[in-house]
Amino acid sequence: MLADSSGGALAKKRRSPEGLQLSSRRQIVNKIYFGDNLPILQELPSESVDLVYIDPPFNTGKRQKRTQIKTTRSQQGDRVGFSGQRYKTLKLGSREYDDIFDDYLGFLEPRLVEAYRLLAPHGTLYFHIDYREVHYCKVLLDQIFGRECFINEIIWAYDFGGRSRKKWPAKHDNILMYVKDPGNYTFNVEEIDRIPYMAPGLVGPEKAARGKLPTDTWWHTIVGTNSKEKTGYPTQKPLGVLKRIITASSRPGDLVLDFFAGSGTTGVGCLELGRRFILIDNNEEALAVMAQRFAGCPDIEWIGYPPPGSAAT
Repeated sequence: MLADSSGGALAKKRRSPEGLQLSSRRQIVNKIYFGDNLPILQELPSESVDLVYIDPPFNTGKRQKRTQIKTTRSQQGDRVGFSGQRYKTLKLGSREYDDIFDDYLGFLEPRLVEAYRLLAPHGTLYFHIDYREVHYCKVLLDQIFGRECFINEIIWAYDFGGRSRKKWPAKHDNILMYVKDPGNYTFNVEEIDRIPYMAPGLVGPEKAARGKLPTDTWWHTIVGTNSKEKTGYPTQKPLGVLKRIITASSRPGDLVLDFFAGSGTTGVGCLELGRRFILIDNNEEALAVMAQRFAGCPDIEWIGYPPPGSAAT
């Protein structure tokens, strides 16, 4: 780990020449890379990215596998649903990857140093992790960015899946928000989606109709088995969570980087919200999922992976 408490001074030493930064920000289009993210990050120009969102492996010590299924109503079905209706389960396929690291922080550190270098002066990092590693990762991020650059720990809470009978069931993820400059960063408070008041009668009809700003605890369901969003990729995150982050911490035309891109949800959110993106992943199954999600989308350059009908290099 970095032994630096000088507000990210070690990371700052790795910036590229200033002359490269302004021109490069206007040249980057939507790109999807297949490969190890570290050498790819090291080739990108400094201060060229407005927002970084990453959802790295959580170091669960397991091989992550998700089987994609479809349920249809059938009298001979193997499942019983609402009102006693029976459903048949069809297995559509499965996707998997290893989530085991001997030195997790050693794996993350050089990549987070690069994320710091790549962020524009007004840029923001959202680091998505779970309860197993969040404490150690926050200390590492404090050393890279500086403790004063820590803005929020967002709790994404959901209520789905199995429940342990030996402990309080874990039903949340942690998202750490850091900025390059705590005195100057993008936060579009008026653009953020609003949520209903729990007691709308206490606030009056005008406020009730407008809703309220979310807090640092976000209640949002996971991607359901039969959801239209479902790709079958392990650990796919909901588009609603990504769109809230992108809306709040970037502007139209800004460049968003996700170097643990997985199923490509960050890119989908960027396309819907008018942002540009760079996605990186070293799992061929992830690239196959992204090829399906972005099929027919123009202005995407594929590097290292040639999906049908794309401009791969």
